[in-house]
Amino acid sequence: MSYDYLFKYIVIGDTGVGKSCLLLQFTDKRFQPVHNLTIGAEFGARMINIDNKPIKLQIWDTAGQERFRSVVRSYYRLGAGALLVYDITRRETFNHVASWLEDARQHANANMTIMLVGNKCDLSRKRAVSTEEGEQFAREHGLIFMEVSAKTNQNVEEAFIKTAATINKKIQDGVFDVSNESYGIKVGYGGIPGPSGGRDGSASKGGGCCS
Repeated sequence: MSYDYLFKYIVIGDTGVGKSCLLLQFTDKRFQPVHNLTIGAEFGARMINIDNKPIKLQIWDTAGQERFRSVVRSYYRLGAGALLVYDITRRETFNHVASWLEDARQHANANMTIMLVGNKCDLSRKRAVSTEEGEQFAREHGLIFMEVSAKTNQNVEEAFIKTAATINKKIQDGVFDVSNESYGIKVGYGGIPGPSGGRDGSASKGGGCCS
């Protein structure tokens, strides 16, 4: 199946917020609660449709540990979109969002679409960060916002697809020069991408919620 565009994403945020679980739920439709820390970055891909156009998402799940920050920074410039993830049950992960955003804004292209994602909304009884706080931060910094659950699959599809729809609108509005792949966007060429709904064969299969 060919695609009209390929969008490159990165998933960023503190260790343990569920970045790898989000990616696995989106690409493989499954939840794996316990596995190894992501080292550096892991890769997944999936086909979606935006405005009746097939679009391939190529997603880099990055490590959350501080010692990998310099490695993660090298991925920012590759992305058209970013999911900045925190854990709604751990206040410190939300407190660190500003630092992650500063990194992204410093190293990514100025038109990168960033969605703030509050993960683990299935654990609302343990909530430490209100929905309103997430909404306010996103509004103040020009981000899209959504709360999701990688465990129950609530809003996971919507988070990736809404980000893609925003990127697609920017293309239609002439914000991006799509001939310049440094923006994290590639025009389709009728090739055969990886199978819909699964990880590309070159993907590393490790990583987990603790990344």
